[in-house]
Amino acid sequence: MLVKTFCAAVNGLEVTTVTIEVSMSRGVLYHLTGLADTAVRESHDRIVAALQNVGYRFPVADITINMAPADLRKEGSGYDLPLAIGILAANGKIESESLDQYMIMGELGLDGRLQPIRGALPIAIRARKEKFKGLIVPKQNIREAAVVNNLDVYGMENITDVIRFFNGVETFQPTIINTRQEFYEQQSKFELDFADVRGQENVKRAMEVAAAGGHNLIMIGPPGSGKSMMAKRLPSILPPLSLAESLETTQIHSVAGKLGKEMSLISQRPFRAPHHTISQVGLCGGSLNAQPGEISLAHNGVLFLDELTEFNKSTLEVLRQPLEDRKITIARAKYTVEFPSSFMFVASMNPCPCGYYGDPTHHCVCTPGQIHRYMSKISGPLLDRIDIQIEITPVPFKDISKTKEGESSASIRERVIKARHIQEERFKDFKEIHCNAQMTERMIHQYAEPDDKSVELLRTAMERLSLSARAYNRILKVARTIADLDNSENVLSRHIAEAIGYRNLDRGDWAERGL
Repeated sequence: MLVKTFCAAVNGLEVTTVTIEVSMSRGVLYHLTGLADTAVRESHDRIVAALQNVGYRFPVADITINMAPADLRKEGSGYDLPLAIGILAANGKIESESLDQYMIMGELGLDGRLQPIRGALPIAIRARKEKFKGLIVPKQNIREAAVVNNLDVYGMENITDVIRFFNGVETFQPTIINTRQEFYEQQSKFELDFADVRGQENVKRAMEVAAAGGHNLIMIGPPGSGKSMMAKRLPSILPPLSLAESLETTQIHSVAGKLGKEMSLISQRPFRAPHHTISQVGLCGGSLNAQPGEISLAHNGVLFLDELTEFNKSTLEVLRQPLEDRKITIARAKYTVEFPSSFMFVASMNPCPCGYYGDPTHHCVCTPGQIHRYMSKISGPLLDRIDIQIEITPVPFKDISKTKEGESSASIRERVIKARHIQEERFKDFKEIHCNAQMTERMIHQYAEPDDKSVELLRTAMERLSLSARAYNRILKVARTIADLDNSENVLSRHIAEAIGYRNLDRGDWAERGL
């Protein structure tokens, strides 16, 4: 008897429907074909134990199973359930008439319970696209899979429930989630708020400009000046995620297995802050199963690298291409996977090894050679991709002791959203451009061309402050964002002047120290 069940293979964010063909005849051999990895081949032992522990015997027969397409590599333990259901149906224990209407995924425990899988959301999207009536997944994955409408999604606890479902012994109701209501309710709930930050008004302003234009930002200052504290509050002033952005971000986290049991759609922009010991693979993705790295998990959100100079230099250098292309391509001998990686890059660092260079309250004990080696850990090409460079000084006691709260994130966010709306209207005819930070050279001349007075100001600044040539376009991009916050159609000299102030690392005194 030949029986077919349907499941899916996830390769990056691409999902391919897999047909499991089970043929049973007299004999005692078990054959599994279709380019299955070790985890899939081991499913035989899990299926045998699971069926025995729920009251079924594994059939004594010559069983041949093919996983089509046979040239596509199948990885992971999520194929246990469709394999087991196909074997039982071929043995006559399950009614097979409705098997072709459902896509089935799930890992089997030895007691028959279903364990969660990765990529339930993109699998559900594929099932709807292939016009399956429903999708059966472990109960732990039900909320992320039920995000997809026009598809009956069933969350099962064990294989016995699946057998009863197909045999019609018990009626199960598909899970329905009011995705949009939950999504919009969670968009403005933040644990951290800029109202808690005392002083540092210039840094708050720099972060507002960065959020409004999607600019990358680096903060340089001594320990305890508030760099990490303010970076963690940056998502609270970013524009809210759209449903399309949320769906794309949720798929990435689903493939990586980072979604919680009670989570459906990600409603707030991601904030990823990996430790400085992270490897190149951990940052950019890859490994044997081509999992997304931190830069992809930060897609549509913020990637924060604290203590930037403590990261391995070769690890930092792999950021250069994703920052430019806003995607990462992982190439292996037998496959290529592409993940999106459009994120705001935010970094912080100390000005020297001891941390107190330029601090009025502490004495720096570092030699010029030590400072030079410390600062040279950040390459010029990487720094070239950071639009805003802001120097932070410790908050004086009179500001720390203030009882009055600072400006709230909500009020800052309103200005950021208005500026982003201006940019969306400006770039509506450009498919891949959504904010000022993404402008090309031609677009800079079109939308951020300075007037004669501003050009003279730029020339003076570059000569007196020893600004590098690479700073020119970055200054114009940031000035365009400042003009948008100012609701100004043209870039004026005051906008240029403020943008010049955000190029601290291009000044001559910093350049002499190794940057």
